[in-house]
Amino acid sequence: MSIKPTVIKIYYFLMMLFLSATSNAQQIKGTIIGNGSFLPGATVSVVGKQQQTFTDINGNFSLVISDQAKSVKLNITYIGFDTYLKEIALNGNSVELGELMLTESKSNLGNVIVKGTLAGSIAKAYSIKRTSLAIMDVLAADAIGKLPDRNAAEAVQRMQGVAVARYHGEADQATVRGTPFAWTSTLFNGSRLPAAGVYGTRASILDAVPSEMIQYVQVAKAITPDMEGDAIGGAINFITRTAPVKRTLNISAAGGYNNFSKDGTFNGSIAWGDRFFKGKLGVFVSAAIWDRNWGTDSYDVTYNTGLPTAVQRNSINTVQYKRYMGKRQTYGSNLGMEWKFNSSNRIYARALLDKFNDIRPVYEHLVDFSNIRYQYNYRLSEYQTGLNGFELGGEHQLSKKLSMNWQASNYNSSFLIETPNTTPENQRGLPIAQFRQRITGGLNGLASDGKKYWYFDSPDKTGDDPMNLNIGLKNPGDQLDASRLLLSQLVIAQLDNTEQDNVAQVNFKWDANPRFKLKGGLKVRNKVRDGINFATLVWLPNASLGIPNSPALVVMNSLKRAEFPLRGGYFKELEGDQSKLYIDPLSKQQLFDLYSEQFRTANGIGNYSPITNAATKYYGTESVLAGYVMGEYSASDKLTLVGGLRNESTTITLNSSKIETVRINGVTTNTTTAVQKTSQYNALLPMVHLKFNASEQTIFRAAFTRTFARANFPDLIPNETTNFTTTPATITKGNPDLQPTFSSNFDLMGEHYFKGLGLISGGLFYKKIKNTIFTDRRFEIINSVNTLVAQPKNLDDAFLVGAEIGINKRFDFLNGFWSGFGVDVNYTNIYSEAFVPRLNGTEIIKDKTSLPNQSRNIYNAILFYERNGVMVRLAGNYRGKSVETINQLLGPNFYIWTDKNFTLDLSSTITISKSVRWFVELNNLTNEPLKTYMGDKRRVTMVEWYSQRGQTGIRWDIIK
Repeated sequence: MSIKPTVIKIYYFLMMLFLSATSNAQQIKGTIIGNGSFLPGATVSVVGKQQQTFTDINGNFSLVISDQAKSVKLNITYIGFDTYLKEIALNGNSVELGELMLTESKSNLGNVIVKGTLAGSIAKAYSIKRTSLAIMDVLAADAIGKLPDRNAAEAVQRMQGVAVARYHGEADQATVRGTPFAWTSTLFNGSRLPAAGVYGTRASILDAVPSEMIQYVQVAKAITPDMEGDAIGGAINFITRTAPVKRTLNISAAGGYNNFSKDGTFNGSIAWGDRFFKGKLGVFVSAAIWDRNWGTDSYDVTYNTGLPTAVQRNSINTVQYKRYMGKRQTYGSNLGMEWKFNSSNRIYARALLDKFNDIRPVYEHLVDFSNIRYQYNYRLSEYQTGLNGFELGGEHQLSKKLSMNWQASNYNSSFLIETPNTTPENQRGLPIAQFRQRITGGLNGLASDGKKYWYFDSPDKTGDDPMNLNIGLKNPGDQLDASRLLLSQLVIAQLDNTEQDNVAQVNFKWDANPRFKLKGGLKVRNKVRDGINFATLVWLPNASLGIPNSPALVVMNSLKRAEFPLRGGYFKELEGDQSKLYIDPLSKQQLFDLYSEQFRTANGIGNYSPITNAATKYYGTESVLAGYVMGEYSASDKLTLVGGLRNESTTITLNSSKIETVRINGVTTNTTTAVQKTSQYNALLPMVHLKFNASEQTIFRAAFTRTFARANFPDLIPNETTNFTTTPATITKGNPDLQPTFSSNFDLMGEHYFKGLGLISGGLFYKKIKNTIFTDRRFEIINSVNTLVAQPKNLDDAFLVGAEIGINKRFDFLNGFWSGFGVDVNYTNIYSEAFVPRLNGTEIIKDKTSLPNQSRNIYNAILFYERNGVMVRLAGNYRGKSVETINQLLGPNFYIWTDKNFTLDLSSTITISKSVRWFVELNNLTNEPLKTYMGDKRRVTMVEWYSQRGQTGIRWDIIK
């Protein structure tokens, strides 16, 4: 990979900085602790001087005294603790103070912090937020543990401006400020996580990370140059737990119930930490498990959008009833170690091992109105999502003014399906057995054109309500019947992909004088990506193809079957009787046996997998060299300026296949050619921040940042499939020459911290976006043939503008019982515009739309009570509608939208003793479904219901 000149200059600058860092300055170092834990964001200032600093995540601080004062007086302040004053004798020497213990305040606020079940966590989060140079929100581990959120994505949904995607009832992805999920950078301890999932995007799948593994969550909405630059929406940084101040041991255990599956759940965790060798060696180990049964009813509808008549494009193609009834298992373990040689040198190691198993039989009954038949699918999904890795790093004070930190890490993310075990390993994936049954008597309730409609789309108003479908059998005997369902095909969908990141980085910081600090660093990442972008293996019975002397088609009732999981009912939310729409499915072993060579040979089932599968498979590397330099200047005791430049140089090499299918003189010929493509681009990212402390309680911030988003790997694959045997002919290809999406971001924010524990904040933001990526579909004349060409391309410019406001306030102005109440409410309003080109005859029209996944309105509303060891939180989470799929050929009336969604959760904790707490957690109290639709809200494409779930248990601080 060629190194850009800008990065070389940064490198030499840092080397000169390192070699020239000598000073006669005096230095004071120490660690601030209180109530048995490190205190991040504590203010450390020198009395009588305009000089201060703040403690880091681990409570450490370093303060350089530039003059030759013989002594100074330190002033240390922290919410809920008495002010700490200490006279320090210098006499020209540096001083190591070790651990400084703050005393809990005896004021009313101190009682809130100490005795409250949540207040101490909020104090830490606010301290980090107010001292941050970036515009960010912070959530601490204690707050996460007191909400009914069991994975990392569910934890961050409570934060201002954050929205999540729900995957069959549980959050799995997060985005900041309504941007597409892949535009939000998800980091662990400052380095972006590798991503592997069903769709192969760069959006990290967070359901594999138990919330118990997290110490802090930082959501940066305007980043600084020392952060990863691919963060148009923002950056969500999960900081994992590290060694504690002193020995600690706690456990939790809970049992619960899922009201849909009518089954139990279990959640447990253990965490232990200690220090040895006079505090030099710190160790922290934690593990968590969340094992639960779950279920979902999903009502899916497809439409005949490919028909030439405009009205008929809204006619119903299929209606599918899908029941999921499975088991999910989340396992996580975390190791943190550090060795403090002295106050100037520390090395650390972290390791993470997370696993998410999603085992779910899916029972699918499909009514095919276009072909007048039933289709019954049975599939057994055994998804395995893994995230594991380790970090090794160090922090070193090289001189009184110069410090350095470094880190090397390896993280691996994987998404695998290893079934069925009756096939060779290279043929494994998601098995789907499909059976079909003709509806011999025909259908009633069709419109005058012979199509099925919802009543509001029907040309003659003959139709049904989406929530009350009448199949309309002319012959009552045409019910779904296992004795008439014939095996039509066997399918295996291959979705495996893995991503591994090897990262090395080094950062230098130079405290030039009390007012100016300079920081710079380099980061190298090598990513290895191996994936399959929806390869499909297909086996068809020869009898269905009309091949003479073939064995008869297999009838479903001749196979081994299991009992249908009816549980509490079947699609109870729909009107009418759905009892005739389900049958007993195959057994798990029977499903797997269908794919065995013995079964396929005996029943004349041949392999007809498409040759295009070769074009879905890819392998490649992505190398990134990043460098930055930034300065922090305290213009006065109120005004701080931060400015700098980050540069990221990226080189991508991908390997795939090009496939061409042609028919000459009635003979079809397929040609497969291996393809490799290397591309390179550079991202130069200037950033400026202004922070104005109007008072001790009020802060104003402004920022200009330039950020970017790399294209998803499936869009970059240098593959191509050409098929001139279809009508129309088709060409589908990737685009390795895609440009990354860039954004110029403007932010203005204000924060006011109440004298009691609370915060009101708000602001405006604007993003000017260039090179948004979409899949372009258009007709072209190629070799005199009308051909549909599909390829990812860059759009024209887009923009996003928004405002946000939030308040967290305890009603401490009231007396007695009422003083325990409080609110935590935040709201974000976002508007965006992008323009999608569409060919209308010979004219190109640009359709206006919002950005994909972007909701106009997002809010969280929490009413809490916290007093005398009792904590109750009623939490509502709202995400407005958002466009999910853009139909470029037909326009906005055929876009797929996710409807607005509001969920209501409840958690409560009662302190039984100093070390034992009892808790209750309830999710989705209102049984809110997830709904998508096409164009009109009534024209549903999917409605999913999950019902409620909950658990109760204890947390026991055995050693605290």
